[in-house]
Amino acid sequence: MRGRVLIVAGSDSGGGAGIQGDIKTVTALGGYAATAVTALTAQNTLSVFRVVPVNPEFVAEQMRVVLEDIGADAIKTGMLHTAEVIEAVADVFDERGIGIPLVVDPVMVSKSGALLLDSDALLALKRRVLVRAEIVTPNLPEAMALTGMSEIRDLADMRHAGELIRSLGPRTVLIKGGHLESDTVFDLLSTDDGEVVFQSARIHTPHTHGTGCALASAIATSLAQGYPLQGAVTRARAWLEQAILTAPGHGHGNGPLNHGHTVQPFP
Repeated sequence: MRGRVLIVAGSDSGGGAGIQGDIKTVTALGGYAATAVTALTAQNTLSVFRVVPVNPEFVAEQMRVVLEDIGADAIKTGMLHTAEVIEAVADVFDERGIGIPLVVDPVMVSKSGALLLDSDALLALKRRVLVRAEIVTPNLPEAMALTGMSEIRDLADMRHAGELIRSLGPRTVLIKGGHLESDTVFDLLSTDDGEVVFQSARIHTPHTHGTGCALASAIATSLAQGYPLQGAVTRARAWLEQAILTAPGHGHGNGPLNHGHTVQPFP
């Protein structure tokens, strides 16, 4: 059965986001998760207290040995942290990953406000990673950083941001609109063939730590299992909504999702 996902991302010691959240998400959707850890973090639901980078050569080696032996049906990137890691990841993708769908979550800042991407790494991310992506999944602050837009206020701005990001090379962009002030959450899928607007009622809860990581990993899992891209996004959003609604309530800050909410591999 297909469904092998290689996750290239940072570790979250609190278990709500990053590698830990990604593994749980892939497993819940019936996939198989392998990992290449890019950075170690000391964090909980309140804050990221420390980040320790992983040697770029070792990040590349983790990817390479997994792809040579186990293989992957999709690759998902999260926290890449430094320009050197980004370069290493792109090099291995060119060596071993051509033809494998690449899902890019352009992680830049944590829910608590901690910077997770070095300032000099943004250009490398745009130049080396986005151009290789099947889909990029920025939230609004990330979309503004990628495009240089000073604000994104509505669907029209989201549409413009999606077009600008697609001009950088990715085939598809999912602009996540959760930062807009509205009781309805809009996400916009921008493709060469047009756009799809997803909408759902806002869930008023503090337990949203790791939502971006989980959504991208759920999309990657569905792509790995053979879903078409729009179907993968639809399935991932439906799973994420239930994971938020059934969140366990851990911690005193931005709490984690219920990654244990499972669905059948091919519903």
